[in-house]
Amino acid sequence: MKQRYAVIGAGWAGCAAAMELARAGHPVTVFEAARTLGGRARRVERENTVLDNGQHILLGAYTETLRLMTLAGQDPGKLILTLPLQMRYPADSGGMDFIAPRLPAPLHLAWALLRAKGLERADKLALMRFSTAMRWMGWQLYNDCTVSELLQRFDQTDRLNRLMWHPLCLAALNTPPERASARVFINVLRDSLGASRRRASDMLIPKADLSALLPDAAARYVARHGGAVRTGAKITTLHALPDGRWRLDDADIFDGVIVATSSVQAASLLQGLHDARLDDVINRMQAFTPEAISTCYLQFDASLRLDLPFHALVDTPERQHWGQFVFDRGQLDSKQAGLLAVVISASGPAAEQGHGPLAQAIGAQLAQVLRRPELAQPLWTQLITEKRATFACTPDLLRPGNASGVPGLLLAGDYTANDDRTQDYPATIEAAVRSGVAAAKAITAGKASKYT
Repeated sequence: MKQRYAVIGAGWAGCAAAMELARAGHPVTVFEAARTLGGRARRVERENTVLDNGQHILLGAYTETLRLMTLAGQDPGKLILTLPLQMRYPADSGGMDFIAPRLPAPLHLAWALLRAKGLERADKLALMRFSTAMRWMGWQLYNDCTVSELLQRFDQTDRLNRLMWHPLCLAALNTPPERASARVFINVLRDSLGASRRRASDMLIPKADLSALLPDAAARYVARHGGAVRTGAKITTLHALPDGRWRLDDADIFDGVIVATSSVQAASLLQGLHDARLDDVINRMQAFTPEAISTCYLQFDASLRLDLPFHALVDTPERQHWGQFVFDRGQLDSKQAGLLAVVISASGPAAEQGHGPLAQAIGAQLAQVLRRPELAQPLWTQLITEKRATFACTPDLLRPGNASGVPGLLLAGDYTANDDRTQDYPATIEAAVRSGVAAAKAITAGKASKYT
């Protein structure tokens, strides 16, 4: 039986939920307060240039994201630059050069380690020891601890930690290793480094802006299947009706609702219901500690080009080196020639420097490590900081699941937990998409059981 559903929020979780409901044949209406779709991974316009509110790297392991892109009519091959797993620092910058060849897994990692430059024999043995131990453990950690404690337990070297594990942890969990969940970190490593398919470890860099990558296409998909996406439509109240249906604000009535906003906005909506069954969910959402991500865009002459599409950078805040990765946007989109994007994860301390001083420090860092003095003098800079980009992904963090505890009301977002905690992901695009798909399947299953 067809049901009429509402999805509140058109971030990646909301778009995924709406697509899954539409695919199942249900009329769905999406309500988005902003004018641009994508939530915390969307396009913005600055300096008459279309940018993203944060530079992202996806992984080949993001199977649900890639599936929905294809379902929406997108061609990932045209919209994404696919690179083999790599951690490549600028030459002579004190880093390393690690790149996996296109060999079957796990041979690609063994060959990359054998040929890696900038790692000593002790570093390579430590990495081999860690990988072997994780495979023996089935890439599962039942007793959680911090990433730093995990690395110490397996005798990882200081250099390997600094050049590989720490930047990977920051990029994946947006939480410093000394506070980050080792279990969730291992989950990401399992689905990428530990996967049986080499392509799972590939690094996918969007060529199109983030809204165009999926959210805009998702809206078109929903419309083609009889649904609608309303932008500039902020929902402030939910009303549970006696017949089990839901009214949004004072007008629209639906058979079920998926709340796919940020955890802060979701908690506020749920509080308005004054339902004791929601207390535990609300408390878990309100206990999250936010982590920021900053992206500094620096525009140079269009002739400027880096040796690679992106480089890893050694971040040493005591030297005012805040950047962790630099991307040459011109190698992704010819319209952005000369534009560099520098990413700073867990960027609270960096963002406190202020736009001008931070951008100046990043320019100086690039000029020094890339040995190109002109990088200290950009034509213009734009700093975008998402203060609540993710939650701090700490050990044994109690996260709510998709179920709210109230029939017909589901949650979707990168903050939700999987029923099997060994499958939990950090706050990534893939986590949001998986959560949206799971919420759609759960709400339709609940309605189906009601009418059978």
